[in-house]
Parts: sequence; structure tokens; C-alpha cells
Amino acid sequence: MVRFSTMAETQTMSAIDPVRQFSVFTENHVGRLHDLTALFKQHHVHIMAITILDATDSAVVRMVVDDPDLARELMVNNDFPYTECEILAVELPDEERLNGVLAALLEAEINIHYIYAFLKRPEGRTALAINVEDADIAAQAVQHRGFKVLTQRDISR
Repeated sequence: MVRFSTMAETQTMSAIDPVRQFSVFTENHVGRLHDLTALFKQHHVHIMAITILDATDSAVVRMVVDDPDLARELMVNNDFPYTECEILAVELPDEERLNGVLAALLEAEINIHYIYAFLKRPEGRTALAINVEDADIAAQAVQHRGFKVLTQRDISR
């Protein structure tokens, strides 16, 4: 196993300004996702990445937005229950793909809970939203392999 420095030894920008993910819990019925996205659109909150976990009676909408503070306020005021957490957001340069990021996480022995892609980013670059067991070590691992770890500022408009 490759040893990466602890956060006490190296403070990364992703630790200072982490990308926030919201997991919105909603009833699984027609129009509910539209209600959420229309609310965000009305208030100029842009969804930068999204994935949905569907169940019979409910759904979990995981998303990254460009203005987490306003999104949080809108969900509270409009009865969209949610949780939030930090995720690892990694930019994929044209010549590198998913395999390089996965190899870095494997080398660091980091478990991946789930991955989804960004819909859009400033400058049109591809990026992944990754939920891992240890975001700090994961960030160091992918940076060690030359990948850019994004901050919330990187994805905000």
C-alpha cells in the first residue's frame, strides 16, 4: 500500500472548499423531480451533476449544484427533505479516463460507494462525482496520479 500524508501534514484545497452533494428524499410519483428542478431553475441554482436511486414508493435524488447555500435554503423552505455530505469531484482530462482514477483509489485501498458523472462544468470539462470512504486520502491518491480534484469554487458559476 502506498502511504499518503495525513491532512495534518498536507491541507488540500478540496478539504478547505469541498464539493457538497445533496441527497434529496422524495415520494416516487409523477412530477416530483420536475418540481425540484423547476424550483432550482426559478432561483438560478444550476444542477451540475445528478443521479437518481429509484424504489417502489420513494426515490433518492443525489445532486451537486453550483450554489449549495441557496439550494439548502430552497429545499428547507419547500419541504424537500435532504441530507448532505462531501464528495470527491475529479476532473478527467481528455487523454485520461475512469480507469486511471479507479487505479489510484485501488492503490490507496479506498472503497468506492458510488460514482456518477457531471452533466456540465465550466469550460465543458468532464468530471466525476465520487462518494468514497475516506475523501481526504482519496483526494491525495488521485492528485498523486495527476488528476485535478475539484473544489466547490471550481464548479460554481
